[in-house]
Amino acid sequence: MPPDTLVINEIFHSIQGESTRAGLPCTFVRLTGCHLRCSYCDTEYAFHEGSRLSVDQIVSRVNQLGGDCPLVEVTGGEPLLQPHVHPLMKRLCDAGKNVLLETSGACDISTCDPRVIRIMDLKTPGSGEESRNLWGNLAHLKPQDEVKFVLTSRSDYEWARQKIIEHRLCERVAAVLLGATHETARGLEIAGCPGLPLQDLAQWLLSDQSHHRIPPTVRLQTQLHKLIWPTTARGV
Repeated sequence: MPPDTLVINEIFHSIQGESTRAGLPCTFVRLTGCHLRCSYCDTEYAFHEGSRLSVDQIVSRVNQLGGDCPLVEVTGGEPLLQPHVHPLMKRLCDAGKNVLLETSGACDISTCDPRVIRIMDLKTPGSGEESRNLWGNLAHLKPQDEVKFVLTSRSDYEWARQKIIEHRLCERVAAVLLGATHETARGLEIAGCPGLPLQDLAQWLLSDQSHHRIPPTVRLQTQLHKLIWPTTARGV
């Protein structure tokens, strides 16, 4: 592998659709490759499609697209599968960018630049990849980080509620986020799974918070970009 290069699926400038920064302008760097096959995956195209670029080329493209935009998200696929993502994130941090890393939680996060904000997705039973969670990552979470759960069902919600309490996640990170699956496109490598109505999730969360069964700081999140653009649109 050539030094300091990564296989990149796409680089684009859009609106951040998730996390506590939802609604802000953001430049995205999507890396190719993932070792998980979640039932609800909406970026199957990132499993294999991509071009090899140097860190210099990636940073230049981010600056061209985003200009002075301070927010950059490194995502995938699973970006931590490519070792040279670390020099990339360091370069972006050195340039004054606020760098978000979207990671599955199935790869070691301890080697990330401490300035990077890790948004770690803990895989629920409904994802089909619960066994891949690297629970040791919880010890490396920082107060600036965020943890999210993508839920497919009531049983996924109850599993997430248990993990939030068991691991005291709200005390470890800046935000704990619960999201509901959207129905994914059919005919792709992953068939997709039925969506979970957001109203159901909101009602469960409100009920549990009013009865002190889940911390009051746990947040419901949507995928804002899917409300703005078609659910299968790329580069948004």
